[in-house]
Amino acid sequence: MVDPVAAPTLESLRAALKSQYHAGLAMLHEAISQCPPSYWDGTSHVNQFWQIAYHALFFTHLYAQQDDGSFRPWSGHQLDNQNPDGIGGPPSPDSPLPLIPRAYSKGQVLEYWTICDESIDGWIDALELTAAESGFPWVSMSKLEHQLVSLRHLQHHTAQLGDRLRATSSVGLRWVGAGR
Repeated sequence: MVDPVAAPTLESLRAALKSQYHAGLAMLHEAISQCPPSYWDGTSHVNQFWQIAYHALFFTHLYAQQDDGSFRPWSGHQLDNQNPDGIGGPPSPDSPLPLIPRAYSKGQVLEYWTICDESIDGWIDALELTAAESGFPWVSMSKLEHQLVSLRHLQHHTAQLGDRLRATSSVGLRWVGAGR
């Protein structure tokens, strides 16, 4: 446990980041697991359930790397589309590729979840948390602040999925305050 009075060390910051990533990922796992099959790729929302779940994992994985050049997609990742994170942006009229990937199955997304959860400690250990830049040219902030934003992103989408489950299936997600 981190002493709230003592000045945080890099090790205590790493421990807190790991704990919160695991907690956020645990809640995302529960949302994915609780999603009814008919709702997984249902079209009642602009972004389907699978798209948001995959998007949250994709960016958790990407932003847990030191920089964009260090990112290696998981083996099941679909590269043959305009938006590899699963959420369609404005289509490029010059691209022959489809806007978004084919729907990932729940099993595929859970496989990717397992990779992220098992890898997050090593990814966080490898980060230069004192770096003044995030390592991503489109993100202008320090590496540490970027990790906090990445955690907020994971929780934002997990809450979005949790709200959908509550509204459509009366399923609630349990709160996970700290992981591992």
